[in-house]
Amino acid sequence: MDGNKLNELRELVEFLKANEIAEFDMEQDDLKVRIKFAGEPAAPPAGGFDMAQLSRLMASAPAVAPAPVAAAAPAALTGAPLVAEAEEKLHEVKSPIVGTFYESPSPGAPAFVKVGDQVEVGQVLCIVEAMKLMNEIESDVAGEVVKRIASSGQPVEYGQPLFAIKAR
Repeated sequence: MDGNKLNELRELVEFLKANEIAEFDMEQDDLKVRIKFAGEPAAPPAGGFDMAQLSRLMASAPAVAPAPVAAAAPAALTGAPLVAEAEEKLHEVKSPIVGTFYESPSPGAPAFVKVGDQVEVGQVLCIVEAMKLMNEIESDVAGEVVKRIASSGQPVEYGQPLFAIKAR
């Protein structure tokens, strides 16, 4: 990676930190970068993202799957190398409707499932509220919950992935 690309990557990391984006993937030619920040989940910034700045940073590369949540010290700035993760094939449970994602049946109640839980076909994973109706979203595969993709209380679109499950 040349110095120019490294500087662009540093600017991108600073932008992600400033906008509290927890996870970010980028592919450009033969380069694939995945940035994940560690730390406690935080609320997304109140003012939203500076899309003009992101467009300038990403003008030469298409971005894939930014996920707003948390910010902490990224590997690139702490001296640790960025490691491209091997993506294993996971089953995504997607939202069947547009609405608001909730991980638990009521505020303060425990989540229906958490990462590491074993789930069965038909087991309730979450609720998507649409037009004041609470729609239970059930698992369509048996396996282990590897990742919760959506954030509780956040809007979701039709077909948006909610969970990643490693099928048995």
